[in-house]
Amino acid sequence: MIRPTGPHQRLRTMPEVKLPALRSMALASLIANIALVVTGAAVRLTKSGLGCPTWPKCTDESYVSTAEMGIHGAIEFGNRLLGIALGLIALACFVSALRTRPRRRSTVWLSLAILLGIPGQGVVGGITVLTNLNPWVVGIHFLLSMALIAAAYTLWRRADEGDGEAVSLVPAPLRHLAVVTAVVSAAVIVLGVVVTGSGPHAGDQGAKRNGLDPTTVSQVHADLVFLLVGLTAALWFALRAINAPTRAVRATGMLLLIELSQGLIGFIQYFTHLPVALVAAHMLGASLVWASTVAVLISLRERPHLPVAVAAPAPPAQDRIPAKHP
Repeated sequence: MIRPTGPHQRLRTMPEVKLPALRSMALASLIANIALVVTGAAVRLTKSGLGCPTWPKCTDESYVSTAEMGIHGAIEFGNRLLGIALGLIALACFVSALRTRPRRRSTVWLSLAILLGIPGQGVVGGITVLTNLNPWVVGIHFLLSMALIAAAYTLWRRADEGDGEAVSLVPAPLRHLAVVTAVVSAAVIVLGVVVTGSGPHAGDQGAKRNGLDPTTVSQVHADLVFLLVGLTAALWFALRAINAPTRAVRATGMLLLIELSQGLIGFIQYFTHLPVALVAAHMLGASLVWASTVAVLISLRERPHLPVAVAAPAPPAQDRIPAKHP
């Protein structure tokens, strides 16, 4: 920012200079984190969770899978390679955030959190292997992915906003309803992790389960899904009733549609005894539900661009007053 220092300089509002790479890298990070959830599901559903039986190496002698380890080793090692790609994308996001002018602390901190979260996620993944796929550790591994998805989506949206204070676009009661909906959405995902830990797809034939009754936890999970769908529908109708901004109505409608699709997949997979393809689709759906939940919260406010002080053009030479010398 150039500060005015003379009579021929003034304040003028102009749009921020953005680095397009930041938004593009944030979108790539979001997609890659969702892809990691899907590939992680593939590792578990193909019983490849211990395809690489140790960590950080794949075997005691090698950092990569070997031909003797077969398809399970290749699948598990491929998932680890995707984690490395995620780290490189996160690094590119951080560098882009640092280069953006004017620099925003929010995007720098968000990108740094993602950059630090990727190796943290890798460490938790390693602990899952070292604990022989303990279902609670596996659940934490999944929930960390949800946190990274939320951060990546927020960074993607934040890269296209202004630097001003957030301004609410809806009345306070609707903001509170949206927050309650987000809390229930998070609870649905957490309980889904518990359901998964009680089910048959452990990632390896020798892996233990959490010991809870699958029927009971599945019923509680389904009850929360019904509550979530009801809250989302109520929010959508309320936003339409007050003529809320189109983006808020659209984001909430999209969340409702994804929830209904996810609920349908969940019921079908339950009554068809958890076929692998539907379980994988359900994992993808969980990521989309959570990203859409964050999208609804962000759509209810906006950040305006702040005025930027710039120097006005210097006056023509003939208009300048010559300096007087003694």
